[in-house]
Amino acid sequence: MNISSRPNPAYFELTLFTDYGHLQYFFFALCLLVYVTIISANAVMIITILLEKSLHQPMYVFICCLSVNSLYGSAGFFPRFLSDLLSDSHFISRPSCFIQMYVIYTYASCEFTILGIMAYDRFVAICQPLHYSSKMTLQKALCLWAAGILYPVVICGVCLYLSIRLPLCGYKLHRIFCSNWPVVQISCVNTLWNNIAGQFATMTTIFIPLLFVLYSYVRILIVCRTSSLETRRKAVQTCVPHLVTFVVYSTCLFCELSITRFDADKVDPYVIAVLSLEYLVIPSLNNPFIYGLNLPQIRAVIFRRFKIRPQKQLEI
Repeated sequence: MNISSRPNPAYFELTLFTDYGHLQYFFFALCLLVYVTIISANAVMIITILLEKSLHQPMYVFICCLSVNSLYGSAGFFPRFLSDLLSDSHFISRPSCFIQMYVIYTYASCEFTILGIMAYDRFVAICQPLHYSSKMTLQKALCLWAAGILYPVVICGVCLYLSIRLPLCGYKLHRIFCSNWPVVQISCVNTLWNNIAGQFATMTTIFIPLLFVLYSYVRILIVCRTSSLETRRKAVQTCVPHLVTFVVYSTCLFCELSITRFDADKVDPYVIAVLSLEYLVIPSLNNPFIYGLNLPQIRAVIFRRFKIRPQKQLEI
């Protein structure tokens, strides 16, 4: 397939894949196991929360949304990645590349907005407990979730449109999945507007939720200092899983953004591959286990529905 001579190629080549020899089957089996685990763990969380009426509360609705988002993001990555592990050629059509890019970027953005909304939920529950039932009804929770999804869908769509219309002078992407910045780098024209749109999307979908989470937890800590032991215990029980999830995801996303902006040719391919995988794998595995095993309400329902006899209480 000779596409290098085309001024605006119809295909991209993901050049980070190398010949692993017989190890490719081991890597395929390992990644397939990880993908099946992600699907199973998040599906259990979704089914448990949907079927158990006692869990039809804002906090659990947001946890369910995280699991849905994890399934969405992993579906945009793993099927293609598993196919590439067993393939000798790693070309991906231009439409498929931009679709994968859009799915992964909306997944990443929605994860942050949902975590930001969850911080607001915990802030109201702990700092304004008397107003919680009026401020955070199930309907309002669903409206907040819809708003948290709609904005990333729109802003990522704008960034994607600006990238699609770029004339490209290359076709090689030094990644294991399609990413926006490597595509922008092989453009034949000035990419000022792409840079502006990308920075704006990053600021509004990442840093604003980050600042809001930090503000919420500072307020929660201030309230807990003068609260009763029972209030502090409740705050730890519900906030620690969210805080762990947020820190884990922020760290993974920071690593991904860092390698995206570095000159990929100067970075070890295995480092890029590992950091790209952990950004898509660790949060999707972390969410169901950190909430399913550490929130007593969810854990009890899972044990009851799947007839599991708990041995001892798990704590973070």
